[in-house]
Amino acid sequence: MTDSVNFSGRIRYALHKKLRQTHRISRKSIEFACLLIGAALVALFSLGFALLADLGLEWNAHWSAKYPLAVWIVLPAGLALLAWFTPKYTPYVAGSGIPQVIASINLPHGANKLRLVAFWQTLWKIPLTFLAMLLGASVGREGPSVQVGAAVMSAWGNLCRKHGVAFNGLTANELMATGAAGGLAAAFNAPLAGVVFAIEELGRGVLLRWERRVLLGVLAAGFILVAIQGNNPYFPQYKGETSVPYMFLWVALCGVVCGVLGGIFARLLAKGVAGVSPAKIRGWIRRHPIYTAAMLGILLAALGSYTNGQTFGTGYNVVAAALDGQPTQADLGISKLFATVATYWTGIAGGIFTPSLTTGAGIGVQIWNLTGGVVDQRLLVLLCMAAFLAGATQSPVTASVIVMEMTGCQPVLFWLLIGSLIASIISRQFNPKPFYHFAAGRFRQRIQEESKEEHK
Repeated sequence: MTDSVNFSGRIRYALHKKLRQTHRISRKSIEFACLLIGAALVALFSLGFALLADLGLEWNAHWSAKYPLAVWIVLPAGLALLAWFTPKYTPYVAGSGIPQVIASINLPHGANKLRLVAFWQTLWKIPLTFLAMLLGASVGREGPSVQVGAAVMSAWGNLCRKHGVAFNGLTANELMATGAAGGLAAAFNAPLAGVVFAIEELGRGVLLRWERRVLLGVLAAGFILVAIQGNNPYFPQYKGETSVPYMFLWVALCGVVCGVLGGIFARLLAKGVAGVSPAKIRGWIRRHPIYTAAMLGILLAALGSYTNGQTFGTGYNVVAAALDGQPTQADLGISKLFATVATYWTGIAGGIFTPSLTTGAGIGVQIWNLTGGVVDQRLLVLLCMAAFLAGATQSPVTASVIVMEMTGCQPVLFWLLIGSLIASIISRQFNPKPFYHFAAGRFRQRIQEESKEEHK
């Protein structure tokens, strides 16, 4: 009788244990499904953003070519309007969007933790970037996609937590990092680059747990977009040389040149228009940002007219032509650099990722011209794209992997990494702190000051 009771008890215990295991598996499955849904939302927002941005670029190319004199009116007036609207109604969507995410990750947990990536305000990033592209500002959508991705995943995660469905084991930082890196992966159609960006850029200087769910969420966002759009490189497939005589010397040349120019570029972005202006007029510039934006718009109109519109927008067509070996304007790289700096100084929404790649491509063409075309132009363009982006951001691994995935140039990845490392080291001599993290510090300080004012 005792044996029968013990046996029955063991059966009940085994069944109870099995039910608990089944429940745990069920909870894990639900959480994984929610993670995939969040990644899909990030991918769909990125896709919609991309389609709208392409429309803005297409319309700009049409109207600026048909009415070339109109850019002298539309750009100053339009940028002045955006410079008025952005700080007044959407103060946390100015600029790239990556600094806002980094600042949010570094803010202490509390009521202000997600203020910089609040869902409804961050969505303004999409139409404001579209308008900037329509006007002809030198901006990209990839940095903004990072902020939008962080906002989407944070909002979805909070909704799931509120109803007790999933994500109780993930912190706000991990959800933001998942959405932000997923946004980049989807924007560039480069899942691996999203993971590298999350680890190298978002995880710099802060403790983040890179557990499986975070990395799966980033990869899922990229692969979902690949499933929708197909596995097509962002730029045309690279078909140039993968090795030339004295390869290291060419890589070093591109790394040094792009390191110097990338460091100057980052320093100009960080200092702002007032920081580089004579002391006598700095006060006026700070008091009159709208007039300043209008004057910067005149500069952008001049650069656009000088380059036949090639400094407007992202510069995708410029990079595609350069990677195809087609000739481009000799000083286009420098023109694009100043156009991107001038745009950023206005304080409007818009990223610097793709404009930086275009600047690098232009520098590569210029090096090819100055050296008499003794090596394949396409190779120099590829090397300078990665090196200039690394010089601008001081994230050499991210720059190398992004360019590799965007162009399908896996055989050149080693040389891209070497050139990017050289550029990143040299860039630090001009701008010791990485630009995104410098800008993030300003946003973090601003939130903390506003929080103190609210508690007075």
